[in-house]
Amino acid sequence: MQKAFFLDRDGVINIDKSYVYKIEDFEFIQGVIPTLKYIQKKGFKLFIITNQSGIGRGYYTIEQFLELTSWMLNRLENEGIFIEEVKFCPHSPEQKCNCRKPNTGMIDEILKSYDIDLDNSWLIGDKSSDIKCAINAGIKYSIQVKSGQEFDQTKSLATYVLNSIKDIEKIKL
Repeated sequence: MQKAFFLDRDGVINIDKSYVYKIEDFEFIQGVIPTLKYIQKKGFKLFIITNQSGIGRGYYTIEQFLELTSWMLNRLENEGIFIEEVKFCPHSPEQKCNCRKPNTGMIDEILKSYDIDLDNSWLIGDKSSDIKCAINAGIKYSIQVKSGQEFDQTKSLATYVLNSIKDIEKIKL
């Protein structure tokens, strides 16, 4: 079995500028590249799971999202970072799907193709829905980062609260 890191995108990998779908608006969070290399060197498979309600709301298309995703993956691969798979929920909250976090549909899909040890895996997100997704999926460890959304740290259900993904080296993986 493999251990994995499930990463939210907006607010974790890139600066959350509300409905980022254009390459020119995508900006990696400071320190994310060396941090992803560090996680990968620790033997974790990397997956991105991201709610993209802008698609369901008609702000951008699946094709625009996929174009940005391809660009992002190429940039990461050029840095020696390999993302196994990107799963996204294109639905608006009103559509009541099973893939929108905190539901576990994206993780469930990944588990159909990969033998993941959830007891030794992590999920990183910036919203409580990300952390609830980890809990709902049975992922043992979670990190809520402050680099995306404002939240009350004392109410976080995450295993750890960090300022940014770049602070991961402060905890034992």
